[in-house]
Amino acid sequence: MTRPYNILFICSGNSARSILGEALATTLSHGRFIGYSAGSSPSGEIDPIALELVKEMGYPTELIRSKSWDEFGRENAPHMDFIITVCDEAANEVCPYWPGHPATAHWGFPDPATVVGSTEEKWSAFRKVEMGLRNRIELLIDLPIDKLDHLQIKDELHAIHHQLNA
Repeated sequence: MTRPYNILFICSGNSARSILGEALATTLSHGRFIGYSAGSSPSGEIDPIALELVKEMGYPTELIRSKSWDEFGRENAPHMDFIITVCDEAANEVCPYWPGHPATAHWGFPDPATVVGSTEEKWSAFRKVEMGLRNRIELLIDLPIDKLDHLQIKDELHAIHHQLNA
């Protein structure tokens, strides 16, 4: 295997969807991908349900924190191979410059942290996002990335989302 691929999941608050993406990409890929997460306007806190789901995945909770996407534009930041926005707000914002021109895509999901209702309804919203991200990440993991050029990878990232939204 070549070096692991770095994938950054971006959302506005970096408290739920992007956190789940980080944990899923890392745990599902068994070292092929290293997930990261960030927000355009980070809340500074991880949603308690997202934290419980991350624990269920076996992802070390000490690795997650709500942080700004600015951290990943710095000189000493990990090189990103993929940037995935998971909320419409972040997808519509002007993103920082990402060194190395990573493949980008938008895999939008409603924010489960904003669900108003019973505990069961809130958990259901989080599980729906978790499964949506899980399905997309599993398809990404199955791609022969090392045999695809940059444009093909970008097309595949978009196709994964559209295939599962159909």
